[in-house]
Amino acid sequence: MKKFGLRAWAVLVVICWAQMSEGIWLDVPSTGTKCVSEEIQNNVVVLGDYVVVPMEDHAKHDASISVRVTSPFGNNLHHKENATVGQFAFTTTEAGNYLACFWLDSHHQGSTGISVNLEWRIGIAAKDWDTVAKKEKIEGVELELRKLESHVKNIHENLIYLKQREADMREVSERTNSRVAWFSIMSLGVCIMVSVVQVFHLKRYFLKKKLI
Repeated sequence: MKKFGLRAWAVLVVICWAQMSEGIWLDVPSTGTKCVSEEIQNNVVVLGDYVVVPMEDHAKHDASISVRVTSPFGNNLHHKENATVGQFAFTTTEAGNYLACFWLDSHHQGSTGISVNLEWRIGIAAKDWDTVAKKEKIEGVELELRKLESHVKNIHENLIYLKQREADMREVSERTNSRVAWFSIMSLGVCIMVSVVQVFHLKRYFLKKKLI
């Protein structure tokens, strides 16, 4: 049972590491924009490296792109034009979807699209462990244990974040259901009042015409 638990933790750490360090290939069209988003918590270090891989008709001259990275509230975190390779780095100040968009520069539009390799590193994956090892004078097993400890801590923080998100969504859902219920009751009450008024009006009409 203990061995199974250790294996489960190891698998969880590997999955978490894969999610924090992603290598993505993007096919940027000749016109339009190609974007990729990542949901990130608050106060997390993010590093991104991108490089342009031109198609055959761009082989004789460098194809360049424009890049923009924005926060969930639309703030510009990185913007670069005429780029073939670049890097962005920032620490998140708000939780939500962070967006990285790529498009061909104007003098390349109308030709065949290009590919962009984007390496998006988040949290622990963005940490410079070589610098940490030199600064704290640790190596080997001790360094690996420090990495594992950081991974476990990050997993715990992610679980807390997901739990909070679930609680927030449940609260919104309950509030929405309550509003819908009150709206239904009010609609039913209005229908009943209208029906009573109509019956009263028709009764007066028939009495006036001496039909009843």
